[in-house]
Amino acid sequence: MTSAQIRSSFLDFFKSKQHAIVPSSSLMPTAPNLLFTNAGMNQFVPYFLGDQTAPWKRVADTQKCIRAGGKHNDLEDVGFDTYHHTMFEMLGNWSFGDYFKQDSLTWGWELLTKAWGIPPKRLFATVYSPDKQKGDPSDFDQEAYDIWADIFKAAGLDPAVHIVNGNKKDNFWMMGDTGPCGPCSEIHFNLLPSDDEKAGRALVNSSSPRCIEIWNHVFIQFNANADGTFAPLAAKHVDTGMGFERVAGIHATTKGFKDFSAEPSNYNADVFKPTFDEIEQLTAQAGSPKRYTGSVPTERTSLSEQQQVDVAFRVLADHARCVSCAIADGILPGNADRNYVIRRILRRGIMYGRKNLGLKIGFLEQLVAPVVVSLGGVFHELKTQRVMIEKAIRAEEESFGRTLDKGLQIFNKAATDGEISGEAAFELYDTYGFPLDMTQLLAAERGLSTDLDGFEELMEEQRNRGRAARKTDVIVASTEGDAVVDATKFVGYEIDATHATHARLVDVVKTEKDTYLVFDQTPFYGEMGGQVGDTGHALINGVKIDILDTIKDKSGRHLHKIGGPASVPAVGTSATLHVDFNRRRAINRHHSAAHLIHWALRKMLGTHVRQFGTHKTPDRMRFDFTHFEQLTQAQLKECEQLINEKVIDNSPVVSAEIDYDKKPADVLAFFGDKYGKRVRLVDIGGFSKELCGGTHVTTTGEIGVIKIVAEMAIAAGTRRIEAVAGQAALDFIAHEEAALKAVNARLSSGPHDVAAKLESVLNHQKELEKKLKAFEAKASAGLAGELATTAVTKDGLKWVSAIVTAENTEALRSLGSQVLHKVGAGAVVQLGALMDGKVSLVAYCSPEAITAGQSAGKLIGGLAGKLGGKGGGKPDYAQGGGGDATKLADALKL
Repeated sequence: MTSAQIRSSFLDFFKSKQHAIVPSSSLMPTAPNLLFTNAGMNQFVPYFLGDQTAPWKRVADTQKCIRAGGKHNDLEDVGFDTYHHTMFEMLGNWSFGDYFKQDSLTWGWELLTKAWGIPPKRLFATVYSPDKQKGDPSDFDQEAYDIWADIFKAAGLDPAVHIVNGNKKDNFWMMGDTGPCGPCSEIHFNLLPSDDEKAGRALVNSSSPRCIEIWNHVFIQFNANADGTFAPLAAKHVDTGMGFERVAGIHATTKGFKDFSAEPSNYNADVFKPTFDEIEQLTAQAGSPKRYTGSVPTERTSLSEQQQVDVAFRVLADHARCVSCAIADGILPGNADRNYVIRRILRRGIMYGRKNLGLKIGFLEQLVAPVVVSLGGVFHELKTQRVMIEKAIRAEEESFGRTLDKGLQIFNKAATDGEISGEAAFELYDTYGFPLDMTQLLAAERGLSTDLDGFEELMEEQRNRGRAARKTDVIVASTEGDAVVDATKFVGYEIDATHATHARLVDVVKTEKDTYLVFDQTPFYGEMGGQVGDTGHALINGVKIDILDTIKDKSGRHLHKIGGPASVPAVGTSATLHVDFNRRRAINRHHSAAHLIHWALRKMLGTHVRQFGTHKTPDRMRFDFTHFEQLTQAQLKECEQLINEKVIDNSPVVSAEIDYDKKPADVLAFFGDKYGKRVRLVDIGGFSKELCGGTHVTTTGEIGVIKIVAEMAIAAGTRRIEAVAGQAALDFIAHEEAALKAVNARLSSGPHDVAAKLESVLNHQKELEKKLKAFEAKASAGLAGELATTAVTKDGLKWVSAIVTAENTEALRSLGSQVLHKVGAGAVVQLGALMDGKVSLVAYCSPEAITAGQSAGKLIGGLAGKLGGKGGGKPDYAQGGGGDATKLADALKL
């Protein structure tokens, strides 16, 4: 089987077991405490917590994962072994309150041994056995043990040999300190040349590459409470995960699970071959052809030339996949958090390619194509975003090309000390993107050591700062006996100024500062998707209660924030709800305008453009999008023209609920957004189709007019447009017209010749400034000549020391330089001037004065000290200042 066939066979197997096959979620996680999506279960957390009802009872997928930061960080190991990756696929199947241990383990065995043909004798299972002395939770997983015992007996194998007990570290899964958890059962694969059962068992959980875990079955059946106790969940779930590259690599290495003589390697999987082939071609084009042989170093230093080559091949193959998939999901290289991690990975790849393979800056962009070849068939966003991925990598390569040279200069300077200090290693790592292992490699080539303890101390300080800043949420899942929290029914898509909704108060939520009312149904839109929440009022028992904001919590309830000290009505009370309709209409205009802008940008610039974030209020809208160049004034004008043409056309805006898996191919679904089984499609005139849960106008003509007011960069590869629509746009136009009329009046011009008049005024100003500078230069030269005549000879040098008048420090510096030139050889010049109540000082020393022992820096230090200030500089020039002007004359006395 090829790698693609292994992936397909896994999904087909579980499809035959009535599993829905769902797409991979984005590498951009929805959980606030995750850097990246790092496990297949991430997208299903709301179902485990009981916050949402799963659209399916059982699902399977292949999930892109990145483990290069936080708790799970494999970055520094990539390249030095054959089984670590920063980005990998996790094959998995899940049950949400449906099947449990019996079916999960039985199907797992069936797929591995019958569908794939793995020899049963080479497989071992682990089950949870708590170490009570260490306070491990729960009890021995007897249920899993009994299931495995029956499976192994049926295969003619001894359960006592093939079942291994594991403690909390190896066999109890927890989402975090709190939240869903449960025992797990891992399947380990003996890859020794011999299939001796005792030898294989001895290597289980020993971190040996010859006996590795290939599939973990997690049984989520408890909630870990904040007080350290464990409560049974209301519904039990199954969560399994299998490393795709690991299985594909083993299959390739063992020639279909038949020959176990060779060392196992994930990189033997054909999913890496297109990238390896491209790297070989790039090295040939660089004039030094290299080939991948699969050698693995036993230590991080003193690598042979071929080992350095093979490490670099693995690094580039992994990092190109990781960076390409991350950028396709909107995680661009940057300076903070997950964006900085992607930048580090990208730069690490550049370093290895340049240092180990002799490739020139610009090579990494060319590895996007083979990544798309190997993964684009299953992760289609790689194909659609290929142009953007290449542009992002190209921009980063060009930037790092300059940083790299500076970093190497820092390294060379640090190397003169006979050892690379911890401070230097950390600066190279943190500021210039040098991985520690690369710094060590550069040092080893010169026979130098690296202060690892000093480096680690600084790293720990950085980690502590990160831990202190990290937000930790206490997660609570629905446990047995808990009441099910129903989501609020939203009935506010089609309302008018007279609309009133009759509802029942079902809950009152109080926080430290605010009080929120929860109704069984509501016309109030809860803030979501960049659209602000509605305001209005509720009539309860004849009392009007203002609603100041509406938010939506993770369980789908709409929380209506109320103001004032009014008494809170009792749960169960009837209410009549009224939305501030004029405010809602203004929001609708800006939300629909955002869709039009998105459509126009994609039409103008290309399909790589996609929404990266929006914010819609009654007064304006913000639209962030992926693009790598500033939009020209002509492009902004074209964008406005396109969107306002559609406004004038009065195109219909139609919304409808559809099944997510039945959405038309031309509908935009924002990668990274969470979609359920049913989604809302917003179709504007047939040309703009997006999945969107927000509220909109009914025809584009309701928008009135759209004006773009600003365009700017907010991050590498991300731009922002700010716009106004409807009345806000009319107000903006009126303000601009008033400003233009004021300029016209001052210039005595009309609207059509104002630009020419302004250009004439500016040109005249430039001429005046030019003449003024010439006059000032002449006056300064005359003053310099006068000052030169005051030179006093002292210790064989010619000294000029004076209080002068200067408009700014630049003029003072220029005057001092001219005096020095006019005095000539052996001159020492020190001048002081009063500017804005403070004293500015400059000093100059000629080469002869420096040879005689004078220094401008020392002179200024002494002068500024007498004035209660400070200053300094080089021997030939220095500047400074002070606050005590009364002492200036005495300070300048020779």
